[in-house]
Amino acid sequence: MAPPASSHKRIKQVSISKPIMYGNVATKFSPINPMPPAAPKDHTHSWTVFVKDPTGNDLSTYIKKVIFKLHDTYPNSSRTVEQPPFEVTETGWGEFEIIIKIFFHTEGGEKNITLIHHLKMHPYNGLVSMDGKVESVRYDEIVFNEPTEKMFALLTKQPGTLLDDKLKTREREELDRIAKAIDDIAEKTKTSTEEFKKLDKERKSLVEM
Repeated sequence: MAPPASSHKRIKQVSISKPIMYGNVATKFSPINPMPPAAPKDHTHSWTVFVKDPTGNDLSTYIKKVIFKLHDTYPNSSRTVEQPPFEVTETGWGEFEIIIKIFFHTEGGEKNITLIHHLKMHPYNGLVSMDGKVESVRYDEIVFNEPTEKMFALLTKQPGTLLDDKLKTREREELDRIAKAIDDIAEKTKTSTEEFKKLDKERKSLVEM
């Protein structure tokens, strides 16, 4: 009888991608979002950082745990979440970088991946949503090239789902916002350069007088 196939044997010429969304939601303290009694007095917002499936599917079918590395000023700054929802809720007053490490089930034989998210608490354009929330969400895909047989089984436990048009629209809006910000910076840089050239020309004319 032939020996059983190894779970770490890789399936050639196969690639599977899994959509994820990660980021944070922050809300300023107010009568409808009061400060928790245990929160430090200088904190101004509550926030939640997360890793989710855009369509609501269960990520735990292939993700074992997620570690969120917060700013060192937070007690137990490295938070491990081993079951959905993969998220951490805290309070704070400032923005900082959060390191997100995603670990897959050990039997799948895949290495963990690292993401970096900038915690956003204040809107860029001075506007907030009707419920007072500020969101910073990124949509991405985890690509498994030539996965192991075991990981292939984990990844195909549930059928794939098409992204909602609303999610696609939000992603396009975020890309448009970033593109506009880049254009604004480029325009301001161009204006500043032209003003500098004008002033330098005036300076030279005064020197020559």
